[in-house]
Amino acid sequence: MIENIKNKKSRKITLAQVAKEAGVGVATVDRVINGRAKVKVKTIERVLQAAQVLGFHGANLIRMRLDRQGREKKLGFILQRYASVFYRELAESLRVACTENEQAEIIPVIHFLEELTPRAVIQAIEQLRHQVDAIAVVTADHPRVNQSIEETQAMGIPVFTLLSDVTAVDRAGSIGIDNRSAGRTAAWAITHLSSKEGKIGIIMGSHRYLCQELCEASFRSYCRENTPRFQIVEAIVSLEDASLAEEATLELLKHNPDLVGLYCTGGVEGMLNVLKSVKQAQDLIVVCNELTDKTRAALLDGLINMVISHPRQCLSARLVDDMLHSERPLKGRPEATLLPFDICISENV
Repeated sequence: MIENIKNKKSRKITLAQVAKEAGVGVATVDRVINGRAKVKVKTIERVLQAAQVLGFHGANLIRMRLDRQGREKKLGFILQRYASVFYRELAESLRVACTENEQAEIIPVIHFLEELTPRAVIQAIEQLRHQVDAIAVVTADHPRVNQSIEETQAMGIPVFTLLSDVTAVDRAGSIGIDNRSAGRTAAWAITHLSSKEGKIGIIMGSHRYLCQELCEASFRSYCRENTPRFQIVEAIVSLEDASLAEEATLELLKHNPDLVGLYCTGGVEGMLNVLKSVKQAQDLIVVCNELTDKTRAALLDGLINMVISHPRQCLSARLVDDMLHSERPLKGRPEATLLPFDICISENV
């Protein structure tokens, strides 16, 4: 008996023998050992068990492959237009956060939306939910988008909202900043920095972005409570489009010669084009969102006075960690995670 065991261990075990013992094909065993393609964890476990029973010399390598794949995660991120400097920089922050996270081997799958329509968001969610372990999405609030999020959650794929929350009954989490505080901070800055009374304009991406809706409402509430000498004009929607934001800025200047301030939460790059080229605009007190190479340069050139920005590195690291640790079954609506925002002026960038 002992002699038979020794003979069994001493002879060279082939891939075909391991495959037969595991009940799989030789090609599958080859993929497991060499990592040529992704194999299901359960299949790797069967191959490992067969290799151990037979005394296959590559059992330790298979165990390492199993450990690695057990820790491998694909995370999907749905961001807005690639043309936006902010979203390109956010994508890079997310990639870095995935690389630096030591809890898993993370493969980021980043999808940029070229059309900011509910249909485009839904298509992106439906595409990614078959490819990844969790999804984070930047989206406006819309009933059809909420339905898609809830359907994805029901499939066992956690969906997180990023920067702006939605009203979906079920979502795995939400991460951003305190937009009420951000809006009131912007109002404080403009009303304290302006040396004269007058009108203040607001340019926003859309009222359907709950973050921007809250920023606008909070901006108005601060002015109403503290500085009635300023008049806040009706907000103009840019749909997060630079050319529309440029037109909106020109429209505000044309119809409001007594404009003294401007708060821009969406379409910042278009607004900056006007600030550079129109002298009247250069006298405004301007607060906008998100520190990028362009807004940093505008701060240094004195075209804008303050930037209220998401802390991208911290936000990305926290989001990736939350996506890895989302609880199952996916039910309910956890509280949003609100991070402190960065306040940037020409002296600290």
